[in-house]
Amino acid sequence: MSEVALQAVGLVRRLEGEISHTLVNGIDLSVNKGEFVAITGPSGSGKSSLLYLLGLLDAPTEGEVIICGQPTSKLSESARADVRLTKCGFVFQFHFLLPEFTSLDNVLLPMRASGKMTEKDMRERGLELLASLGLKDHANKRPNQLSGGQRQRVAIARALSNRPEIIVADEPTGALDTTSTEQVFGILRDIADNGRTVVVVTHDPALAARADRRVHIVDGKVHETTLLRGKAAEPSVAVDAATQP
Repeated sequence: MSEVALQAVGLVRRLEGEISHTLVNGIDLSVNKGEFVAITGPSGSGKSSLLYLLGLLDAPTEGEVIICGQPTSKLSESARADVRLTKCGFVFQFHFLLPEFTSLDNVLLPMRASGKMTEKDMRERGLELLASLGLKDHANKRPNQLSGGQRQRVAIARALSNRPEIIVADEPTGALDTTSTEQVFGILRDIADNGRTVVVVTHDPALAARADRRVHIVDGKVHETTLLRGKAAEPSVAVDAATQP
């Protein structure tokens, strides 16, 4: 029986004001450990809002997000932040690398925030991750010295640095060319194949078809769920042991 890594129960996100607007409207969703789920839907459908709720980057108006068996709705903000830091890794459309930091220093940020490793161990881990993603020779370069695809691979290394159970990615290939898109999506596919849970928002149906399951969102609700297991393409970039659980 599959182990559930991430679960949404009756999830609602509503913006209150003179005119109330519901972004996410009563979504129930379970994602198994090691499963790759693609969330799709038209612009404004609530797919990114859902992803932010699942990754604890936003708090629901109603409902519950359960991460690795732990309900989160009643946690303090500091406890929620600790779950985000240790259980989740984040990749966004724009890499959000700190421009004054090298690739390696950007990767070390989550590890330094958790404070659970020595500087020597953190640097070894960071270098292993960069090497596994084809960036061995770019550890000391700053973001403005890297291509768009290379920056996004640094962002993925950063997301993996604390060995999170879950990777959430919001349009991670939206700003990339075709070659870099294939590389980045292949890496995410391989991460799931190595046992981590991956939930990605994408507008590209061809990329979504490479997931294990596609969840289509319309007007803040799950409109359709399609099982795709067995149809995923082979990952285009191999990920070595540094990226495995």
